Amino acid sequence: MSRTEATAPRRRLPGSLAWHLGALAILVVILYPVVWTIGASFKPSEDIVGALNLFPTDPITSNYRRLADGIADIPIWRFFLNSAYISVGSVIGVVFSCSLTAYAFTKVRFAGRKVMFTVMVGTLLLPYHVLIIPQYVIFQKLELINTFTPLLIGKFLATDAFFVFLMVQFMRGLPKELDEAARLDGCGHLRIYWSIVMPLCRPALITSAIFTFIQAWNDFMGPLLYLNEPDKYTVSMGLRMFIDQDAVADYGGMIAMSLVALLPVLAFFLAFQRYLIDGMATSGLKG
Repeated sequence: MSRTEATAPRRRLPGSLAWHLGALAILVVILYPVVWTIGASFKPSEDIVGALNLFPTDPITSNYRRLADGIADIPIWRFFLNSAYISVGSVIGVVFSCSLTAYAFTKVRFAGRKVMFTVMVGTLLLPYHVLIIPQYVIFQKLELINTFTPLLIGKFLATDAFFVFLMVQFMRGLPKELDEAARLDGCGHLRIYWSIVMPLCRPALITSAIFTFIQAWNDFMGPLLYLNEPDKYTVSMGLRMFIDQDAVADYGGMIAMSLVALLPVLAFFLAFQRYLIDGMATSGLKG
């Protein structure tokens, strides 16, 4: 071994050490809020705000035990059930409607297709707050306020332009020979969409499902606008009740419930990440 080859690892050692120390520092900054939240969930409410210690000196579990008693005589499971209903319904609506719309833009030739696609992508530039008032007026005229319909109907009408765009870009990369072979076998558009395109678009579908579930589960503005009765509140609205119900905010219970609310999102992501990674590795195609 030459002297240059022997000294090469020594030269790389300082750079590697600096890179690992930098990555460790970034990891500490990212994980600090999570660790603080876990520690605060075991503190009394009066010790959370302004406390310097990261972990409690005398841990308590009463914050979690109070969750079993509910909030304002409403059981905690009611908030989770409402959020699950909206989140699962949103996933079903987005996966079905956006994939069907993307198939139409990609595989079906019709007049004005490019113009309609451009207009749809242009809606991504509209801030959500610009649409709040006209949407609320429409749902109020239809007497749909205080129902889950305003939170779900848009998901089944392919109003999420980003997911439509994502699926369109993915479908454009699929081999056209598959469509031609299916048409020679007598398949129509619906059969091609369901039996060929949908299985091959699994990475895009799972990506859309994951982001839709997280977005719907964490949504606060929508339930705040359209839901009036506490029995129909979602988890995000239930967290607000820890502050509104008494003169003194129950920060301990709110933080404990926020940690419990993370579990469904984490479980959903862990359940589907394997399919997402496998699908991206194979691009949905087998030679």
